[in-house]
Amino acid sequence: MVAIGHGRSASAAVAIEQCCAGLAGTRARLLLAFCGGKHDGLEIVTALRAAFGNSVPIVGGSAAGVIWRDGLGYSGLEVGLVAFGEDDVLPEVVVNRDLLGGEHAAGQALGKKLAEITPPESVVLMFYDSVANQSPLRLHPASDLVDGIQLGLAGHRIRLIGGGTLTDMNLSDAWILDGASVVKHAAVALVLPPELKDETVILHGCRPVSTFMEITRIDGAEVFELDGRPALDVIERMLGVTLGSTSSHDLSLIATLGEKQGDPYAAYDENLYVNRLILRANRAIGSITLFEKDFRQGTRVQIMSRDNALMLDSVRNGIRAINQAQRGRQPLLAVYIDCAGRASARSGASIEEARLVAEGLDPAIPFLGFYSGVEIAPFDGYSRPLDWTGLLTVLSAR
Repeated sequence: MVAIGHGRSASAAVAIEQCCAGLAGTRARLLLAFCGGKHDGLEIVTALRAAFGNSVPIVGGSAAGVIWRDGLGYSGLEVGLVAFGEDDVLPEVVVNRDLLGGEHAAGQALGKKLAEITPPESVVLMFYDSVANQSPLRLHPASDLVDGIQLGLAGHRIRLIGGGTLTDMNLSDAWILDGASVVKHAAVALVLPPELKDETVILHGCRPVSTFMEITRIDGAEVFELDGRPALDVIERMLGVTLGSTSSHDLSLIATLGEKQGDPYAAYDENLYVNRLILRANRAIGSITLFEKDFRQGTRVQIMSRDNALMLDSVRNGIRAINQAQRGRQPLLAVYIDCAGRASARSGASIEEARLVAEGLDPAIPFLGFYSGVEIAPFDGYSRPLDWTGLLTVLSAR
């Protein structure tokens, strides 16, 4: 099994030294690292090189917070490390550094590479930097990236699982560790050998509070109208709130827009919804901007209320299911990719749901998680970006 280390310090060197204390002398052949945004990425790489040598690939990226077996933190000073040792199966690293030139084209190029080297149904972990530009804020849309990957795969089926990195919960910046250094506008993929399979659960926590509405005017990720009326006005009326000048922030903490998959009249099931966080609102024109731009004119959506009690129930049910699924298997690693909005500092939950995950998961399974901007998981036979979810993946030999 892999080894896990974690640390927390304003000094990159000290944080890495703390990580190494948990690795029990593992001779690492590959490192997966997630680092709080107050750390300088180059200083982290320098400290890792000093500890592990110059030939060990370092992949991963910045994180709004790090989650480990007996704790978590989002001060920006945390570092989490997964070390693949001499006896562990080793992923193959594939990188694309062209997201700034167009996420869809970059995804297509990455998908073509993956199709060339990846056996069918193999698990691929992918991380990319969520923030393309700080001022004005522009994100790298995961929907374009994933659609491009699917086009490049040309029908070749893989299990794509991953997330978008952030430096903090305010979307200040993001960066990627691509194996060699610190980069922007990049996606790094870890192609796992075919003998490793995943068991993945998607943990939710939203419930519909409106009837179905049709998006009648949209441009990219900006929704102007729902059922022919200003989108912001509709949402405020449905929620029974009037938001002030901080509406973009307040709204993102209250509600999402959800698209129900399959039969729209089927009984409520949280697993049937793809939810989109609201990034900002424009009161002057009554629009809202979503985290992703995969909704279209004519898409039928519902306003979804973020429900902390439902979120915690979803975690408990998901952990119970994944522990049962691991019986008789040989687990290598569990990775938890958790939307930053689910942290109690953002959600207002009295309990850190990530702590429930870490404490409830079978203690024999090596575990590390990080707080993300977007989560990517197989959903109804096709990998999709998801918002306000917790994505728990256990990799094991069956």
